[in-house]
Amino acid sequence: MNGAPVTGVIWTSLPIPAFLIDGRDCVIEINPAAELFMNTSSKALAGQKVLDRIAVDAPMEEALGRVRINQSALFVNDVDVGTGDKPPVHCNMQIAPIADAPEHVLLLITPREIAGRLGRASSVKSAAKSAIGMAEMLAHEIKNPLAGISGAAQLLSMGLSNGDRELTDLIVEETRRIVKLLEQVEQFGNLRPPDCRAVNIHDVLDRARKSARMGFAARMQVVEDYDPSLPPTWADPDQLLQVFLNLLKNASEAAGPEGGTIRLRTFYDLSLRLRQKDGKGGRPLPLTVEIIDDGPGIPPEIAGDIFEPFVSGRENGTGLGLALVSKIISDHDGWIAVDSVPGRTVFRLSLPMVPKEKESD
Repeated sequence: MNGAPVTGVIWTSLPIPAFLIDGRDCVIEINPAAELFMNTSSKALAGQKVLDRIAVDAPMEEALGRVRINQSALFVNDVDVGTGDKPPVHCNMQIAPIADAPEHVLLLITPREIAGRLGRASSVKSAAKSAIGMAEMLAHEIKNPLAGISGAAQLLSMGLSNGDRELTDLIVEETRRIVKLLEQVEQFGNLRPPDCRAVNIHDVLDRARKSARMGFAARMQVVEDYDPSLPPTWADPDQLLQVFLNLLKNASEAAGPEGGTIRLRTFYDLSLRLRQKDGKGGRPLPLTVEIIDDGPGIPPEIAGDIFEPFVSGRENGTGLGLALVSKIISDHDGWIAVDSVPGRTVFRLSLPMVPKEKESD
């Protein structure tokens, strides 16, 4: 290491953004990963209030103060972190005291990316929500004139020859395709809150499997690998069915005309606990569903944004299916992640059990 101090090497080698903060919540120094995250240099940021440069949807001043008082680390999970020049990034944060400088703290920010890592929390970011809101409004306004165009084309076709009628048929077909896309946008924006009850995951998976096998997954081999001892989850069965159907459809379309194999796996996993937004406690999500396909995998260039609206790996894809899945799972206080390499893509859903106070119901 050419005589370089170990601490200096560790600081510059950290793969996640790190901020050294003084007793006035001002930045002393940031590491190279933080320079990339903030799109600025450590020198330019030094002396500035850290909370003036990053926006976090959590009470950060209180968190920094608690770390200084208690001299113990604090975790703040599932928060959006914005830097002002790009959309917020969903992150986990850790704040730790510095042993030989009680007023100083170390802030670590871990962006929660999907592919090859833990996954990302499935909440839709504020920028995505704004985009969906605008798209929903436009969808409503566009559908009416499209209906008029389609109706006019059908009337015109009555007095045309077969050759000219092909053109009006094309107009009708394309307007219907656009209306279908607009309806998906409206469906995303108008999704009602889940009507949760005790639900047997395997019953919903079987409904999804049977429906898929009768339609888009007819050429696919669907293999079941269920844990029969799995307890019920607390969910809206209709919305959960929509999630499974969307994931099965994605797997089927990825396989192409030659078909492939989809494996449905369920198991109990106590290792995943999501901390609350204030950093306290943790919600267990032990009920795990995996939908595994042997298709070509997710293109690397979109793997990190696959749950965002309007991001699609298929030509003519709307990019709303996985965004809708993400939103539904988030509304159920669940977790979704994906691991994908060529020949194996795994969508992993983690869901809560029935709350104790609801067990009697």
